[in-house]
Amino acid sequence: MSIVTKPITLHINGKSVGPTPAPEGLMMVDFLHEYCDLTGSRLGCGQGVCHACTIIVDKPDGTSEEVRTCITGAHHFEGKKIRTVEGHAQRNDKGEVTGVSAIQQKFMEHFSFQCGYCTPGFVTAATVLIERLKKAPIAKDQVESTITDALNKHICRCTGYVRYYEAVKEVVLSTPGLVKEGK
Repeated sequence: MSIVTKPITLHINGKSVGPTPAPEGLMMVDFLHEYCDLTGSRLGCGQGVCHACTIIVDKPDGTSEEVRTCITGAHHFEGKKIRTVEGHAQRNDKGEVTGVSAIQQKFMEHFSFQCGYCTPGFVTAATVLIERLKKAPIAKDQVESTITDALNKHICRCTGYVRYYEAVKEVVLSTPGLVKEGK
């Protein structure tokens, strides 16, 4: 029995990758880990429940969405632009981190994580939320429910939820243009 491979080409964190022959049926989390040396997206439950493995898919219309990589095959991403948790920080020409995103910074300031296993998924969800709010601000009285909706599917086994929510709330409330004036 031979393994059937098929080439995959996509953009990851702003760089073109491929064509890379990969086994049909290979999950994206495994492609990222084994073929791209991007291990930030975590394989938690392997069933799409915990969301530790999520990445961002940037759509042609300028919107973005979270996608779970433990239940989505690598070939699903053919030709797409994606961002992994490694792509959120700013880096210099040597690849060294020179700055972090506002979400990453607030997560550190709030000590939002304990073991950190779920953190990449929470960073992804919060980033998608912030990008969405830049295009469609919400009323101040909707902030908490909007954050809950955005993060609610992510599981933290260390019970770091409160700190994740507090960090995201601080980013939402302190970033101009995410919340409409008024309520």
